[in-house]
Amino acid sequence: MTQSGKSDRVENPVAQSHGATMGRLICTSIARYGPRIALVDDRVSWTYAELGEQIGKAMDVLRSSGLERGQGIAILSANRCELVAVEYAAMLLGLSYTALHPMAAQDTHEFILADSGVRMLLVDADVLKWPLRGVRERIPSLRKVFALGAVDGAEDFAAAMAGATVAPLRDEAKADDVVRLFYTGGTTGKPKGVMWPHRVMLAVTVLQGIDWELSAQPRFLAVTPVSHASGAVIPTVLSRGGSVRLTKGFSAEGFCALVREEGIDSTFLVPTMIYLLLDHLKRTGERLEGLDTIMYGAAPMSPDRLREGMERLGPIFCQLYGQTEAPMCITTLRKGDHDPNNAQILASCGYPTPLVSVVLLDEENRPVEPGRPGELCVRGPLVSNGYWNRPDANEKSFSGGWLHTGDVAVRSPEGYYTIVDRTSDLIITGGFNVYPSEVEDVLNADPAVALSAVTGVPDPKWGEAVTAFLVVKPSESVDLEALRARIRTARGAIWVPKEFHIVDEIPLTAIGKIDRKALGSLLSRKREVTDGANGD
Repeated sequence: MTQSGKSDRVENPVAQSHGATMGRLICTSIARYGPRIALVDDRVSWTYAELGEQIGKAMDVLRSSGLERGQGIAILSANRCELVAVEYAAMLLGLSYTALHPMAAQDTHEFILADSGVRMLLVDADVLKWPLRGVRERIPSLRKVFALGAVDGAEDFAAAMAGATVAPLRDEAKADDVVRLFYTGGTTGKPKGVMWPHRVMLAVTVLQGIDWELSAQPRFLAVTPVSHASGAVIPTVLSRGGSVRLTKGFSAEGFCALVREEGIDSTFLVPTMIYLLLDHLKRTGERLEGLDTIMYGAAPMSPDRLREGMERLGPIFCQLYGQTEAPMCITTLRKGDHDPNNAQILASCGYPTPLVSVVLLDEENRPVEPGRPGELCVRGPLVSNGYWNRPDANEKSFSGGWLHTGDVAVRSPEGYYTIVDRTSDLIITGGFNVYPSEVEDVLNADPAVALSAVTGVPDPKWGEAVTAFLVVKPSESVDLEALRARIRTARGAIWVPKEFHIVDEIPLTAIGKIDRKALGSLLSRKREVTDGANGD
């Protein structure tokens, strides 16, 4: 080394000329595992070789549509094999892919299309809930609109694929190309596009292979939308020569049938799905033989219900923690970490994964003292390139060389991190800080409670009043006084909700998180009904 800190070693220009890409990973899997089953949905079953043919045809369609490297496509679809083929074709061509969530509204979809500047839109006729006619006039960047199925205002994608030539699977992308422009949920405002270069998706794939303890050749069931977390698992499964079963939507009965009949050994579920599954298994007494991995994440899970799941299904649970800006693999709570006798570890989101650095910072970006809560911040190859056309948001979220997640966490002496809550969800009541999850963990431990949600409601005395919403299990009743006493004992008087509301369902975001913004509207509707009944 010289005094300037520069190396005297001559850098290898070949090593610098190309970086790894997701397209190369996909091409390797297709070449290596050709005759094995790769993808299955409710209509078709494709081997790796057949997936390669479909990707080649999709590449020809995209090229024929005038798309060039650096431009983008968007897809609105339920889980189906064609979605995966088109996404991977875009990867190979150096295009970015933007997923439109099937449960989002037209305004959200059209905002994302306009903001991202995508050139092509592909929609699934079974999912589309708004009229496409005139969308190209409303979104000037759009050049092509295709549909799977008959949709007024769109070209037939199946016909285009039928007439396409199978292009060679040649990787034309560069390592720094944006492979996904992934929009946040937008519960606190307009969605923001998060830029994932190939580096991010490769880091996700590597970390899943290291930390998730999947079988040698997984048989993975994708029940959550592959436009989100499940889609990021597929390359990991394919890299191991496994198969992915795509299905539309979740029901406990349907899930159990697929596990039983198709030999499923792994899946990803959000906590609300796991609760429904456990309630179903308790009623039926069914056991899911062969299922050896349930990845869970996207929202906190009740330690008591997690313990119930382990008692019923065994040590098969693996928790992931991440966010759109650093997806899925910031921390992992591995199967062996799930100690049923250690509630503190069960409540944690695990240990940092090998490719990231994690720190807890205070409001002045200083590390907090051990055992104190701070904002969880992360850096490393898992972290995205920032927000598309949002310099102000970039400056706030990526200041000081760290991604500021907005999640408040505490680190245990053993190195496990527990998310206390979102900084934006904090309730300040009577001058004290209350995080909703602190109350929800106690509520969800009640055997009569299927799901709970806690939020702060403006209050002239307290500033914000802690308010709880409960979904009660069928044929059960809840003792509110006993709940109040339990919270007072577990947390303290400040944490006891001022109001409890029994509801049929808790509003959730499109990816299964509690929609706290919608809880206020739910409370307003309940009060309107009450006032009307009282003749006000």
